[in-house]
Amino acid sequence: MPSAVRFYLALLLLCNVALFPLSVQAAPEVLRVGVYENPPKVTINENGDISGIFGEILLEIAEQENWEIEVVQCSWSACLQMLAAGEIHLMPDVALTENRGDTFSFHEIPVLHSWSQLYAKSSRAVTSLIELDGMRVAVLRDSVQSQYLANLVRNFGISVQFVPVGSFDEGFAALLADRVDLVAVNHLYGDQRARELGMKVTPVMFQPSRLFFAAAPRPELNEILTSIDRWLATWRAESQSPYMQIMQDWGAFAPAEQNKLPPWLLPSLVALLALAILIVALLRQQVLRKSRALLETEQRSNIILNSVEAYIFIKDTQLKYRYANKRVCELLGESEDSIIGKSDFDLFDEVTAEYLRDNDLRVIEHGERVVDEEQNTTREGQTRQFLSVKIPLRDANDQTYALCGISTDITEHMRIQEQLNQLAYYDAITGLANRKLLIQQLDHALASYRRTGFEGAVLAVDLFDFTLVNDSLGHSVGDRLLRTVAERLQRHIAETDFAARLGSDDFVVVLEDLGPDRNEAVLAARRLANQLVELIREPIDLGVRHHTTAACIGISMFSDSEKGAADTIKNADLALSEAKRVGSGAIRMFNPEMQLSINRRLHLEAALRRAIDERQLDLYLQPQVDHASKVTGGELLLRWQDDEFGQVPPNEFIPVAESSGLIVPLGNWVIEQACALLQQWSTDSQLRELQVAINISPRQFRQPSFVDYVASCLQRYAVLPGRLELEITENMLIENVDVTIERMSKLSQLGVRFSLDDFGTGYASLAYLKRLPIYQLKIDQSFVGDVLTDVNDAVIVETIVGLGENLGLEVVAEGVETAAQEHALRELGCRKFQGFLYGRPQPINYWAERFTTSLHVAADET
Repeated sequence: MPSAVRFYLALLLLCNVALFPLSVQAAPEVLRVGVYENPPKVTINENGDISGIFGEILLEIAEQENWEIEVVQCSWSACLQMLAAGEIHLMPDVALTENRGDTFSFHEIPVLHSWSQLYAKSSRAVTSLIELDGMRVAVLRDSVQSQYLANLVRNFGISVQFVPVGSFDEGFAALLADRVDLVAVNHLYGDQRARELGMKVTPVMFQPSRLFFAAAPRPELNEILTSIDRWLATWRAESQSPYMQIMQDWGAFAPAEQNKLPPWLLPSLVALLALAILIVALLRQQVLRKSRALLETEQRSNIILNSVEAYIFIKDTQLKYRYANKRVCELLGESEDSIIGKSDFDLFDEVTAEYLRDNDLRVIEHGERVVDEEQNTTREGQTRQFLSVKIPLRDANDQTYALCGISTDITEHMRIQEQLNQLAYYDAITGLANRKLLIQQLDHALASYRRTGFEGAVLAVDLFDFTLVNDSLGHSVGDRLLRTVAERLQRHIAETDFAARLGSDDFVVVLEDLGPDRNEAVLAARRLANQLVELIREPIDLGVRHHTTAACIGISMFSDSEKGAADTIKNADLALSEAKRVGSGAIRMFNPEMQLSINRRLHLEAALRRAIDERQLDLYLQPQVDHASKVTGGELLLRWQDDEFGQVPPNEFIPVAESSGLIVPLGNWVIEQACALLQQWSTDSQLRELQVAINISPRQFRQPSFVDYVASCLQRYAVLPGRLELEITENMLIENVDVTIERMSKLSQLGVRFSLDDFGTGYASLAYLKRLPIYQLKIDQSFVGDVLTDVNDAVIVETIVGLGENLGLEVVAEGVETAAQEHALRELGCRKFQGFLYGRPQPINYWAERFTTSLHVAADET
């Protein structure tokens, strides 16, 4: 139809309307208004009247128009249903949407401009819409918010569980009860309730909205809407109007809108010229209003996009930037205007730009949603790691016209992940693989061996004097020693091999691809082991001094075990134990006999545990005599006769007790038996002066309850002071000296005497002897045995005797077996003895009967 014809038809219609007006129904006498609780916009006061921003504006208009208002309380959803059914006439605080515009009637001028926001219990809940993935969000049932937010997350391709609620208060209650993670609320009400409830306002904002009074779809209500527009237009133009005062009272202001044309111009529409002018004016006004609305929406969107902790951008089909938020500009060091029109080849290095282009083309050309980790380097050389989500933007014809990208900086997250991986798989001191990584790599190596038949080996390496260096020079020096050894191991092995540190001074080296012949592989493993021993032996600069350390190595071949990595490492450890028994620099190969030995040890430990529980061990005594061959006391010694193993020597079961921890209950039992024996002897005039000595294990001495246990035994059995002697070793003294001195001093005050056993074979410092409450030194039997044949041993004995005299300490020579040895010891100044020459260890009752008769033991009697 030609435009001129349409124009004249419209004119004719308007004229007909003017000449023959349609009958219009009268407005209702009582205006029924549906009210739901949504302060500060809509609420009900204590008198049951409508209140809030919309409520007070409606009451002001009603007073001017002489309307009678009837309040109908209902929930949001119920109010909408009643409005659609015509059961109520008016409903305040309704956002205009296309669907609602078809269902209800609205006036022209919005009462308020608002937007929605997410609220949470924690300020760290979310910072962007991408982080909503997998969360629960409370939304008002049948609200624009719920529809808008659902469409928004669907476009981003994330999964969100929406929980419908009947009111905003119900949404906050669900958040308080942890039934949801977030609640979507308009910012006017949400900010107020968040302050009251101690909630946090997240930076996620969405859906800027214009809010109106909505009327039921009834013609007689159009007059009501026209009146509302007339008063809003009048009041918004006046700074002291009721509208402005209400807005100020409730803390909300709506942006000013241009007033509609005054109604008195309408009659002029009867004239053709006036009608044309009015049509043009209306069109221009609508364009202006729409432009302002679009500008307002754009400004609010920019505020939202610039406030989120994400890099947001839009590129066109030529991969040129059409939008970049503030974070993108900060990253690239440019303004938004300078970025627009540029491509990634203008902003990033070539490698980054090509990678980004490949991903972008998948979105533009194929419509894919791309999620990828990107490592982007700018032209200035700054490199950051991003998690990027790119989605296509489509027009009304479903054609992709651009892509939208949202990138999150995960550089710090990746750095933390790398640190955690380093801590999880690598030793913190040496940087070598730890046990966890060793097991994984060794399992892989064993799988390769079973597939190819190429032999490999595991070398267990142990340093000899690391504990001494660590304790005497400090942990920092000990760590330096470990790092140097690790560097030497790493430097000397092939690239296909690897080294690990299992803890303390225990290292493992895994050799792969030694060849298909086992014998050749064994020789190659031994050659490398020898080289490593020599390499470790080279002097090491520890900062405070140069130090030479020694190592021993146990070797297990891949073919020694059909099981996994743990079993192969165990075999190497068994070989290492054998090498350590031989001494520094020793190298030992694993063989099945070692496994038999360890099996015996395990059975022996079980039998010993049972023997301790059932009190099957026996106490023997060996006398100690003075220079006149008079017995001064004796040392209690353990003996064990087992039904399965027979007579088990102490040098076999004592180490088992030490390593298994059984030495603690066993040692406590010996202490109690010694105290009971001293109580029994205290009633005999011949025995009451005798002393009883027992050996104390370092592990037993380190028990926090050791001092209290000894004290309780002394008290329970009324042991006389000076009768109980505890023999300790030199090595015990270097472990936490201050604690050792404190415990020894407490026991010394209770009458316990301490003897330093095997003196001369350990690492005791003479400074310790001045600080410790020791009354006796025991010369080790290794020096006594060779005192007649080795001049050095004689000098050592003489030195120990002289040291004891100068420090006021008794000196006992143990292991005396011949009269010639006794004579030599006497010549060197020794005055107290113990050994087979004076009596072999015998049951306590045997010696008690002997001592009752005489305390003198002749050498020829034994």
